Amino acid sequence: MLQTVTAIIVVRHGAARVQRTLESLRAQTRRPDSVVVIETGSDGDVTPEVAAFAPTQHLATKEKLSFPAAVAAALRAVEPPVHAEQWLWLLAQDTAPEPQALEQLLAVGEVSPSVAVTGPKLVEWDDRDRLRGFGLTMTRFGATVPLVDDELDQGQHDGASDVLGVHEAGMLVRHEVFTELGGLDLALPVVDGGLDFCVRVRLAGHRVVVAPGARVAIGGDGVVGPRLSQRTGAERVSHRQRRLAQLHRRLAYAPGVALALHWLTLVPLGFARAIAWLIAKRPGAVGGELAAAFQAAFADGQLATARRNVANAKRAGWAVIAPLRLPASELRRRRMLAREAALTAAHGEWRELDFFGSGGGWVLIAALAASVAVNGRLLGASALGGGGLLPLNTSVGQLWSGLGWGWRNVGVGFAGPSDPFQAVLALLGSLTFWQPSLSLVLLWFAAMPIAAIGAWVLAARFTRRPGIRAVFALAWAFAPPLLAALAAGRPAAVLAHVLLPWLIFAAVSARRSWSAAGATALLAAGVAACAPSLTPALALAWLVWTAASGRSVFRALFVPLPAIALFLPLVLTQLGAGHPLRIFADPGVPVPGPAAADWQLLLGFPGGATSGWQGLAHTLGWSTGALTVLLIVLVAPLMVLALLALFLRPTVRAGGALLGAFLGLATAAVASHSALQVSGAHSVRLWAGSGLSLYWLGLTGAALFALAALGGFSVGPAWVASVGAIAAVVPLAATGLLGSAAVISNPGGQLPAYVMAEAASEPRTATLVVTPGDTGEITAGVVHGSGETLEQQSTLESTEPSLSASNAELARLAVNLVSRSGFDAAADLKRFGISFVFLHTGQSPDVSQKAFGDRAATALDSDPLLARVGSTSNGTLWSTTKDIAPVALPDNPGGWRQPLIVLMLVVVFGVFALLAVPIGNTAAPRRRIRRPKGGGEAARVPEDPAEASDRPDPDLEQTAEPGVELEPAYAAVGGSDEETQL
Repeated sequence: MLQTVTAIIVVRHGAARVQRTLESLRAQTRRPDSVVVIETGSDGDVTPEVAAFAPTQHLATKEKLSFPAAVAAALRAVEPPVHAEQWLWLLAQDTAPEPQALEQLLAVGEVSPSVAVTGPKLVEWDDRDRLRGFGLTMTRFGATVPLVDDELDQGQHDGASDVLGVHEAGMLVRHEVFTELGGLDLALPVVDGGLDFCVRVRLAGHRVVVAPGARVAIGGDGVVGPRLSQRTGAERVSHRQRRLAQLHRRLAYAPGVALALHWLTLVPLGFARAIAWLIAKRPGAVGGELAAAFQAAFADGQLATARRNVANAKRAGWAVIAPLRLPASELRRRRMLAREAALTAAHGEWRELDFFGSGGGWVLIAALAASVAVNGRLLGASALGGGGLLPLNTSVGQLWSGLGWGWRNVGVGFAGPSDPFQAVLALLGSLTFWQPSLSLVLLWFAAMPIAAIGAWVLAARFTRRPGIRAVFALAWAFAPPLLAALAAGRPAAVLAHVLLPWLIFAAVSARRSWSAAGATALLAAGVAACAPSLTPALALAWLVWTAASGRSVFRALFVPLPAIALFLPLVLTQLGAGHPLRIFADPGVPVPGPAAADWQLLLGFPGGATSGWQGLAHTLGWSTGALTVLLIVLVAPLMVLALLALFLRPTVRAGGALLGAFLGLATAAVASHSALQVSGAHSVRLWAGSGLSLYWLGLTGAALFALAALGGFSVGPAWVASVGAIAAVVPLAATGLLGSAAVISNPGGQLPAYVMAEAASEPRTATLVVTPGDTGEITAGVVHGSGETLEQQSTLESTEPSLSASNAELARLAVNLVSRSGFDAAADLKRFGISFVFLHTGQSPDVSQKAFGDRAATALDSDPLLARVGSTSNGTLWSTTKDIAPVALPDNPGGWRQPLIVLMLVVVFGVFALLAVPIGNTAAPRRRIRRPKGGGEAARVPEDPAEASDRPDPDLEQTAEPGVELEPAYAAVGGSDEETQL
């Protein structure tokens, strides 16, 4: 019978590749008998290349039709075959067949009347030796699997014949069969259209074969099949398209009794798979996964037509395609090859770390020994006090319940947002859930070793020389800001210093890895929560980092989200009150102290009195000038090395380190001159040590790059710089041994034991604590229960210099109680629920303060509403003579804000925690293992899981035929649907 061929070419108006496609048709050894060009998205003008070609028919529409819709529209203009067997050749603007393509396709199709579809080899547009596709199959659950994808064509597939399906691009199909089976499914405009049609061809009893001699170049313009683009987000769109196509086919192929079950599981399965994508470090697939699930469940308008076409085609039953599916054993083999390649590449990178083999163990031992020596007085402690330290709540549940918006037991109490630092304390207290305050003791001993490990690991990212790693790690572990924070009892500053090198370490890898990006986001939130004064510097560094991220900018943009979610309630509250600068106040207990001079900040010392050196100089009879010169001499080698790094390689890294040092020093300088908080009658400056931690990190980092660039000449400078930096902090480290550190172990109760006993049965027991000052003023506050806890401190309270109405009433009550005014305090005592009054005189040697305390005690003794209970070493306690009920907490103080804030935090931190959890080959660098010409397997391991995760779909299991390049993304999530159906 006479064979005729009608070529249908779908063109988008103004296509750039259409000329090559049309010229390739002219060059065919067996030309099509007619050519129909349908131009979609046309504005009425004929594309010049199409007009010059003069096709048999030229159709144009302003509507942007999909490929299946455009083919259907063109087919209506094709005359049905008369006394001839007509074939349809489906092409697009970017599918250029080689000269013998049509001849080879027809030759294969003429072999047997049962052949209804033949498919060519799809090759790269610019590289005809690179295969893009040659046959399709699917798994037991319907996931599409390309038999060939992105491998070198060496004739290894030329023996292939029958396949389950072929791509619609370049497909040659009998006109009668195409019409009878309903053509391409309009619900599959981009992905799986060819496979779905071929499945129906098989069910109708026809054959689908491939023609190894026919080659068609494909450009990936997105007219037929997904767009092969490198644009950010293109592959995420491709994932949604592939997943939607799979779900549509699943519903179309399902038997009637199972259709309802499939439909009910679409949305739950979408959420479950979204979580799996987060674990697999592919957050870009989450939106597409959920969108595909909802669209397939509620917006699939073509499902009825698709099911009808499948039912009409079904003559042979599903058993005919079973032998053509991908066997489970083959799938497991491919996954195993990809996993082995990934693990091999990952081992190559992490072997370079070699923590214990390259001196990291000795650094850890040195830091641990120094920590025990510095904090030896705290051994055996179960809680710490002094400085900015307070115990934590004894209940872990209470630590977490305070997050968000709720009641703050500070002073008379108020409802408001928690400080971001409370989340850090809740996490820290959960580590020792049986005794949360013990976690602070462990922090004091572990701070220096953990800081040393973080700095050592960070240094290992930039140099293989163990000596330089050790210098950097010890300089960071013995940094003046850390030792000063440990001595002053500032847990937030200690945590910020410990976390900073880990943050930089994660950020270095975040451009290549979603796991590292998730860890960076969480660490950045932790550092910002511990040191809000660092947020401007971190924000500026993030902007620079994002601008330099290139194609990985998508990861960088998401890094601030956890910090934003954590700070949002407090920020909105302070902005609403008109006090935006108070957002940067130090969390925890405000600790007054002298400001450091600018030259002291330049040397890295935040304490003001040069942290231990002042007392040593006084003992030795040194002048302040001599002390200054000595410190400069000790720290100068480190600073010279840091500046020298600008003139050595690599200058980009050194510039980044010095930029960080500049931002840290600027932060410290601003903090030392900014008083945002109050403590009693004293204004409290921001702690400059957090900025100096960033300054010290940048300074030592630049010195590291200089030493690495000096090579063999670095031994002498390294010794001089490290010895000088460590010697500069010896007096500071010895403050604990000399008894001048503020931190003490196992502090006694804040209140007398009598009150503590009452508070054990009634946690809301209120005690008015009155503290006389040395200039005639008093400080008064209400303490509930057994005393204040660290997590209840609030910057909303500590940054408010003026008294609220309630606090003003409390101050008036305290003043009248400690003076003989004849004031009737009964109503106020009842209003505040005060059961005890404690005059906290302490053991101050100040005569005027002691005299004032005696007068206050006399006034309290004379008040008929109060009865003296007894005296302690810290003061005297009175109880009220009348039974006063404690003030109950208001019902639901957080209102609608609390569940909303908690939900936001759970979702945001849950997502980033799943991202941050490392799995499988998350550290694998890009390695290419090419197949030699003699044969053998080949695999490509992506640079990191994020590169693998940008593949369109994990269901697209890659072939392991010779010459293929494997992307092990699916290995990270446990395989495709047939293995991990959720």
